[in-house]
Amino acid sequence: MTEADFLTMTRTAYDTVARSYADHLRDDLAQNPPDRAVLGLFAELVRGPVADVGCGPGRISGHLKRLGVDVSGIDLSPEMVAVARRDHPDVRFEVGSMLDLDLPDASLGGALGWYSVIHVPWDLHPAVFAEFHRVLAPGGLLLMAFQVGDEVRRIEHGYGHDVQLDVYRLNPDRVLDRLVEAGFVPHTRLEREPVGSEKTPQAYLLVRKPGPVGAGQPSQT
Repeated sequence: MTEADFLTMTRTAYDTVARSYADHLRDDLAQNPPDRAVLGLFAELVRGPVADVGCGPGRISGHLKRLGVDVSGIDLSPEMVAVARRDHPDVRFEVGSMLDLDLPDASLGGALGWYSVIHVPWDLHPAVFAEFHRVLAPGGLLLMAFQVGDEVRRIEHGYGHDVQLDVYRLNPDRVLDRLVEAGFVPHTRLEREPVGSEKTPQAYLLVRKPGPVGAGQPSQT
């Protein structure tokens, strides 16, 4: 089967920038209290193994590991996975696509789409969200982060390299509607204004797969 053009474009771009990208963002979380707060909430609520889907160089996976989360990472880019394994040897990383996760049904307590769905065309979001829903156990949590907007931008230079990469700004209402259509229940929503070099507001959505308290659901205490 012929691979979708956006997958080839995204993999090639991130293979090209992997090492410089990791260097550039290495200390980003230390300077970003909102990101740390949202990830801390997720770490406190989640039960069971977590997959960081679109993990890049593993900085979020590594942070969650330090918070005590049983986390692994998946990324489309082999070079990103190589950097993640180098920088976070205590976390398992694998190459894979969020459109076809190599994970059993209902096998996860949590999943992240942390600035990773932003490269997926809008019309494929239902397929991605259905795949997240499939791999989460009842009660499992999905945390997403993305730039707010309603446009697609073509990136031609980034992190010191010439690349070709599409970035989709996302409308939180539209994303949440699609998540609900995929079977998720809203839990927490947060939006903030841009800081530093950011050019758009940023959004965080935490949703839950319905089900009884179990491996994937926060306790009701």
